[in-house]
Amino acid sequence: MDQGAWKALINKQKPFKLAVLVSGRGSNLRAIQENIKKGNLNAIITLVISDRPDALALDYARSEGIEARYIDPAPYKTKLEGTAENRYIEALQKAQPDLIILAGFMRVIKRAFIDAFRGRIINIHPSLLPKYPGLHTHRRAIEAGEKESGCTVHFVNEQVDGGKRIIQARVPIRHNDDEKTLAARVLKKEHEIFSEAIRLISEGKISENNCPDRPIRWI
Repeated sequence: MDQGAWKALINKQKPFKLAVLVSGRGSNLRAIQENIKKGNLNAIITLVISDRPDALALDYARSEGIEARYIDPAPYKTKLEGTAENRYIEALQKAQPDLIILAGFMRVIKRAFIDAFRGRIINIHPSLLPKYPGLHTHRRAIEAGEKESGCTVHFVNEQVDGGKRIIQARVPIRHNDDEKTLAARVLKKEHEIFSEAIRLISEGKISENNCPDRPIRWI
């Protein structure tokens, strides 16, 4: 079956509903939406939520006709917990997404949130997990003398960046790289593999239960 026929077949199915959580400019949100518009993903983004009222991702979502909301994450600065967590859970339950995408969402989510959407939350992290979970991944990889870095899409569980890995892309670390240049090359790969992971899940090819022991390697 050629690519055009395959897209036509996929597009006859009900679109996969996505909710996206963001904190900043939303470059991965944009990449996902562009793949949807091109017909590469049979999906629809029904809700975008940010923990920052000034996030550029909210402006972009609204320009695309997508419902976009700021939800106050107070009182915590680095996590969702308690009342704030409940606000997010309620908004997402109302939207009824098939999959929740953490696209540069800079908060740790806790057990109540994870339990509410168990197996339906994925995140992208700018390292070759299990190496360098958490923050400052590019600096840490360079300082460690690594020859390559990359990014990983994974299911979300209670361990920060510790859920089952779905797909990874690798980039070389060049001798003159700094955090900024390495981050730019990794980001290009993020834009590719995030949509691919969503496609695999939406087509029933991967789930948290049947995720392979080793992540798919993206060329």
